[in-house]
Amino acid sequence: MRPSAAHAFARRILKWYDRHKRDLPWRKTRDPYKILVSEIMLQQTQVDRVIPKYGQFLKKYPDLKTLARSEAREVKKIWYPLGYNARPLRLHALARETMATYGGKLPRDPDLLDALPGIGRYTAGAVTSIAFNRREPALDTNIRRVLGRVFHGRRLPSDRILWALAGRLVPADRPGDFNQALMDLGSALCKPKKPRCGACPVRAGCRARGVLA
Repeated sequence: MRPSAAHAFARRILKWYDRHKRDLPWRKTRDPYKILVSEIMLQQTQVDRVIPKYGQFLKKYPDLKTLARSEAREVKKIWYPLGYNARPLRLHALARETMATYGGKLPRDPDLLDALPGIGRYTAGAVTSIAFNRREPALDTNIRRVLGRVFHGRRLPSDRILWALAGRLVPADRPGDFNQALMDLGSALCKPKKPRCGACPVRAGCRARGVLA
């Protein structure tokens, strides 16, 4: 893909995002810890369930130091009823490891972040792009669907291909907003069923447009 084409794609996505982005509490901060908490909570959990628990959790554990000093059973208790209860235990272990290894500051390197408990490639990319403004891709279910449809049509290619594509598309300017824009686009317009193609900012070049059931 030519750099000019990638730039044009990012520009259209960001323009749409500036007009239609969701008003979410974790988008009002650049605190890496608070962004990390939101990303862990959002794993396999709907946004409307996460919003109230996010505020409650941060009120009790406002930073990594406070979380690391807490008891794991208390962290698990306040997490209820989000489910997938391995997540709060991994987040607690991450806080303790970060205090011991990095002096309480999350590493900016996505590979180092990925190595911490409970963090995978997507979460590492999301946190480093949003909190640290690093040019890192983040590939979740929504982004897979958007990029797969736009550039490959109805049949999604492998994750290896999609990660490489996402890496080429992320702009140096506003990488975190770009990743969040693709998430919102997949959630609001490029739905698994009955996508709203007419409102999509990149519909003109989409290979799946007009052939989706």
